[in-house]
Amino acid sequence: MQGTLERERRMSKAARVVVVLLVAWWQGWGAAAIAAENGSSSEYAVKAAFLYHFAQFVEWPEGAFRDANSPLVYCTIGFDPFEGALDATLKGKSVNGRAIEVRHLKQAPEAQGCHLLFVGEGQKRQIPAVLAQFHGTPVLLVGESEKFATEGGTIGFVLEENKVRFEVNLEAAEKSRLKISAKLLALAKTVIGTPKRG
Repeated sequence: MQGTLERERRMSKAARVVVVLLVAWWQGWGAAAIAAENGSSSEYAVKAAFLYHFAQFVEWPEGAFRDANSPLVYCTIGFDPFEGALDATLKGKSVNGRAIEVRHLKQAPEAQGCHLLFVGEGQKRQIPAVLAQFHGTPVLLVGESEKFATEGGTIGFVLEENKVRFEVNLEAAEKSRLKISAKLLALAKTVIGTPKRG
């Protein structure tokens, strides 16, 4: 009887640890899903957190980086809707051992060397040029305009009941030779395309 109670106590403690770890692991996603309710600034703080997490679940192909010490480069085009939130979120962080560098660019042609490129709502006119320029290249294209993912972007943000969600275009990712983790796909609102077998 005593042994049974001790086992139950140990199991209960283990369960609490698991819950705490899960909360810590998912808080970036869960909090992100609801923080958009506080307005535009919070929306972009949420999106900045998502952008950081996206890179943790994406594998770039060999050759996407010059060498093992090259940073992971995040880029934005045109007006920066994050207003410093992206820089603040990524400051001092790394992804898979790579330091992170943030660049704010004016036009798509300046985006050589970017690994993750964010195209804001205000840059709709540049989307066709961006999609054409980076078609088949190992760049994670993230946007927030309507149908960004369905039109060929890799990940598109969507607002649903004031919550930030995202769609993944798996076909676009595969054409860019980007491997997206099943964990990230499981969190997506919509996944466009089906994974290749093998």
